Amino acid sequence: MWRIPLFVIGLYLVVRAAIEPFVIDFGDAATYRNDWGGPHLAGVLAVHVGPGLPAAALMIRWFVRRRRPEPAPG
Repeated sequence: MWRIPLFVIGLYLVVRAAIEPFVIDFGDAATYRNDWGGPHLAGVLAVHVGPGLPAAALMIRWFVRRRRPEPAPG
């Protein structure tokens, strides 16, 4: 039962990480200066994109493990 809320949170982080580079203007610091991690671009990307990367990796790992057939006992 705990998987559903974790999956929703992970999906949010992945979508946020995918959208963030298109929302900010890399050449204009005013678009990200007041965001979390600001005023530097590296900090903003670390805060907004960083959590999405391990979330995506864990979700992919879960899907791959789920699709593999379990070995026969014995």
